[in-house]
Amino acid sequence: MVSKLIIKQSFSFQRYDLNVNKTISFREVHFDRDVKLLHSWMNEKHVVPYWQLDLSLSDYSLHLQNFLKCEHQTLLIGEIDGVPISYWESYWVKGDLIKNYYEFDEYDQGVHLLIGEKDYLGIGLIYPLLMTILSQKFQVSQTEKVIAEPDVRNEKMIHVFKKCGFTPIKEVELPDKTGLLMFCERSTFERRWTDWQQNKF
Repeated sequence: MVSKLIIKQSFSFQRYDLNVNKTISFREVHFDRDVKLLHSWMNEKHVVPYWQLDLSLSDYSLHLQNFLKCEHQTLLIGEIDGVPISYWESYWVKGDLIKNYYEFDEYDQGVHLLIGEKDYLGIGLIYPLLMTILSQKFQVSQTEKVIAEPDVRNEKMIHVFKKCGFTPIKEVELPDKTGLLMFCERSTFERRWTDWQQNKF
């Protein structure tokens, strides 16, 4: 059984990325501070088709409160130079619905993400953000695989995952979407991380 200590590991951290000359940071979501920001992101046109959380503020508030109570996941805000631009759900597969769709390992982890701020779309900052959170996930020595399951229609996000070391495995019929199950193995990520550090990405 995965212990609560591992399940609720902290993901508040930052690092300076020389490739983009910006500080990449993650902090945990706090309801009072972040609910209105996240609600606004969930209602952006580029987010709605894939997240389907374009709810009223009161309904989204209930959703967020419920998600913050889930012990198998940690909700995060990703920032660039201190500006919040992205939302992340970092989770343990063992406690998530996706565990029913493949033979998971005890310490497999997963991630959902979105860029909420329109001004930060399409300028390449998703790569340092995703590479940074993957490097943090693989700090857990027992974790050999990080998974993702983006909507099969979301070609841009699938491209991002591939570039960061994820391999498509199969399509899966989830309650809210047809997802593309993707694996990022530790060995593959380590090669990608080296390339990223050497600006050969």
